[in-house]
Amino acid sequence: MPLVDLLKKRTSVRAFLDKPVPAETMRQIFTNAQLSPSNCNVQPWQIYVVSGTEKDVLKDKLIRAVMKGKEPNPDFDWKISYKGIHRDRQFGSANALYSSMGIERSDKNARMVAMLRNWSFFDAPHALFFTMEKYLNIMGAVDIGIYAQTLTLLMTEHGISSCLQGALGQFPDPVREFFNIPEERGILFGMSFGYADETAAVNRTQTEREPVENSVIFR
Repeated sequence: MPLVDLLKKRTSVRAFLDKPVPAETMRQIFTNAQLSPSNCNVQPWQIYVVSGTEKDVLKDKLIRAVMKGKEPNPDFDWKISYKGIHRDRQFGSANALYSSMGIERSDKNARMVAMLRNWSFFDAPHALFFTMEKYLNIMGAVDIGIYAQTLTLLMTEHGISSCLQGALGQFPDPVREFFNIPEERGILFGMSFGYADETAAVNRTQTEREPVENSVIFR
């Protein structure tokens, strides 16, 4: 499939079938993702993948942590407050998502329940966490972003859907304990993946893209 078709086909999926990805397919995808470019070829990514009953154990730990009501304590700086056009796009994305689920803007309880599904991995059969050495800072984050994009497109090529989730980096303690991740390595964000439930209303969410003239300057 041409790359442009993969880009058009890839969407953030938030409802999955109870159907695991075959182990050999998963290994092939992650092997090919190793071809991702990185600054000075440092390849900073360390990926932790969890599936099956182990995934359910971690899910329960994360939900308990979130439900305690404590502030997120991410390993990296997620305290960003969008402004101007970025805030407008953020609101537009949220409106498209909640509208597809039939949730009104004023229904805070329903929105909270929908948000909580981030930490249940949207019932996907698999979840993963993108980590790197903390000292790498912004340069490492750039490389991880490139790797994540490569990974999602490879999954799309195999008919596997995914959702990249900043939320999965907000409460790192249960994940760190579960995987025994060294303190010097930080959890940047995560991803749920598997086969999409095509009948789910949430998977019909459509977000907009800016025209190229608003994003690229040609001289």
